[in-house]
Amino acid sequence: MRISTLGYTMKQGFKNIIRNKWFSLASIATIAACLFLFGLFYAVLANFQHIVKTAEEGVSVTVFFDEGLDDARKQEIGELIGKRVEVREYNFISAEEAWEGFKADYFGDYPEYAEGYTENPLANSESYEIYLNDVSMQNALVTYLESLEGIRTVNKSEMTANMLTGVNSMIAYVSIGIIGILLAVSVFLISNTVTIGISVRKEEINIMKYIGATDFFVRSPFVIEGIMIGIIGSLLPLGIIYIIYEKVVIYMGERFSILTGLLNFLPVGEIFSVLTPVALGIGIGIGFFGSFVTVRKHLRV
Repeated sequence: MRISTLGYTMKQGFKNIIRNKWFSLASIATIAACLFLFGLFYAVLANFQHIVKTAEEGVSVTVFFDEGLDDARKQEIGELIGKRVEVREYNFISAEEAWEGFKADYFGDYPEYAEGYTENPLANSESYEIYLNDVSMQNALVTYLESLEGIRTVNKSEMTANMLTGVNSMIAYVSIGIIGILLAVSVFLISNTVTIGISVRKEEINIMKYIGATDFFVRSPFVIEGIMIGIIGSLLPLGIIYIIYEKVVIYMGERFSILTGLLNFLPVGEIFSVLTPVALGIGIGIGFFGSFVTVRKHLRV
């Protein structure tokens, strides 16, 4: 395409938006509404996944050794644990550390009650505390650990792991379903809007065709129009969601400070580092494909 032709096409695309402002506004509102819902859904979903991920990080598997097992074998077991793909982190808990943790948890503000113990009652409780990369891998790791010689007991959080795995699966299915519906609705609505725009300008298009304009030359302004509508329709909801999200996070932090540890929201920058390019890509994609497909289907003059 020559520069002059490209310039003309761009100019006509902008003119189409201004000349048919009501249709353009309808398209922009359609995309903005869909992407606004998409953005809100993504913000809620991302924070929910973050909360679930934080909960997963607290799920651990604890390995206890056979009584009298030598230190060399314990170290060897630790090395084997560290090589497993399921393991994110593992820590050796000595008997002394186990007893100190027990005293802090159960005696709390009355440490003098623990002074009656002349010997460590948890002398045989040395263990490895293992944290997983993904809680759904717990069963595979536990099966492996139980097969190792020298391990007496493997404690796991089966109910918690199953619940978190189920929640993750549910989030994935719901996400795919809602995103698919929003995209389908957006493409359908903008397609109808462009179709109306074409019918309004059918006489103008007929004249262009009669004087020898190619199909590409006629279609290009509509595609440019669709892309510009997609960009505008993406930027508007992004700005609104940014303001809403920032205010909601501040409000929740001030109003429900007691739940700060539980409701740990993602910072606005982290949300929009993903949401901005995705929303722009979706908006431009909807504008382009909605216009292109509709023009190709209906521009038979």
